[in-house]
Amino acid sequence: MKSSDWKDFTNGIVRENPIFRLLIGLCPALAVSTSAVDALGMGLATTFVLAASNGVISLLRTLIPPDLRIPIFIVVVSTFVTAADYLMLAFFPAIHRSLGVFVPLIVVNCIVLGRAEAFAYRNEVRASLLDGLGMGLGFSLALGLLGALREVFGAGTLFGLAVMPASYPPLLLLVLPPGAFLLIGLLIAGLNRFTRRAP
Repeated sequence: MKSSDWKDFTNGIVRENPIFRLLIGLCPALAVSTSAVDALGMGLATTFVLAASNGVISLLRTLIPPDLRIPIFIVVVSTFVTAADYLMLAFFPAIHRSLGVFVPLIVVNCIVLGRAEAFAYRNEVRASLLDGLGMGLGFSLALGLLGALREVFGAGTLFGLAVMPASYPPLLLLVLPPGAFLLIGLLIAGLNRFTRRAP
């Protein structure tokens, strides 16, 4: 893998992490990160849509008229969101039921449309696929971390299994949206401190 490919792939994991750096895609982050399973399910669905739509938009970029690019982006993205929705319904019905309306709402997720506009429409297919995978992985890692922390400290479980002693009093605030905001703020502060110390 060339250094430019590696940069395209890793950019969304730390430097431009959608949740911890760009602060976009917070609606699903707050809504579906109450459990690690739901968070990872949403992250993987979004990764699939990001990578696939980035690839197709990049492939067609010379054919897309500038004035029509946003409607065309939405049609491409909605095609892959529908595919992700049906695949999740077929193979992971419990997660699909738990995520509910948030899977179809990937169509208007600002991460997906933002990467289509900012990257895929201006770069070649390979770089766009890597960018979509990296952004999706960064989003999935952030969601998974949020979901795991909220589930462990808010319910005493991880992936539905008890990990805290029976006497543990759950921090119910973490299961609520204000707790998610608080936790995101603490994680951003921790990440900023860590990256400032890094050489």
